[in-house]
Amino acid sequence: MSAPAPSTPLIAFRDVARSYGAGEAEVKALAGVSFQIGAGEFVAIMGPSGSGKSTAMNIIGCLDRPSAGEYLFKGIPVQGLDQDRRALLRRHALGFVFQGFNLLPRQSALENVELPLIYKGLPADTRRALAREALRKVGLDGREGHDPSQLSGGQQQRVAIARALAGGPSVILADEPTGNLDSARSHEIMRLLQALNRDEGITIVMVTHEDPIAHYAKRLMVFTDGHLTRDEPVRERA
Repeated sequence: MSAPAPSTPLIAFRDVARSYGAGEAEVKALAGVSFQIGAGEFVAIMGPSGSGKSTAMNIIGCLDRPSAGEYLFKGIPVQGLDQDRRALLRRHALGFVFQGFNLLPRQSALENVELPLIYKGLPADTRRALAREALRKVGLDGREGHDPSQLSGGQQQRVAIARALAGGPSVILADEPTGNLDSARSHEIMRLLQALNRDEGITIVMVTHEDPIAHYAKRLMVFTDGHLTRDEPVRERA
């Protein structure tokens, strides 16, 4: 995928709406939402259950499609892509981090990080080198051979972040990345994401319901009843 012009936002929603069901059973998850996210931003998305924040995240991640409006990634209308091209976009441009870590229990940390690189068709030695470097960036040198049961929750989430990082994504999409962690580990993970955004220039879009976690981001977007009701800068934590 070619590089965008400097003025082209990395992510753009133009009057994006998403509805489920029909008639009296219709639910409007998003009601004509517009926003832009530039390369290198760190955005936290908040809102109550049913506000539309998860729907917006799923559309950004090519896991759902708008019912109306446009979603553009690097200026390309994503909803116009067929299933295979959308899969390629997910594979090469997007990294995912989930609340539940989603690690394979019988695979080592290194093997878990390598997995998405297999789908990219990279040779074994290249995969191994990229996975080792990603684990180094998240502070897990020397833990490459440990399986998830030998790692703490915070370390497991670091493996998951390394897995998202290894393929060189344009964006990391983090869905409640601290939801299964205690307070101390949560702040460790957020400082790591903050450092990756600052030092590696990786764009991060994160859904969270915790205000202290959201304040690690540079920008806060709040959804209410399918509408974007707040979009403002936040003070970055040191």
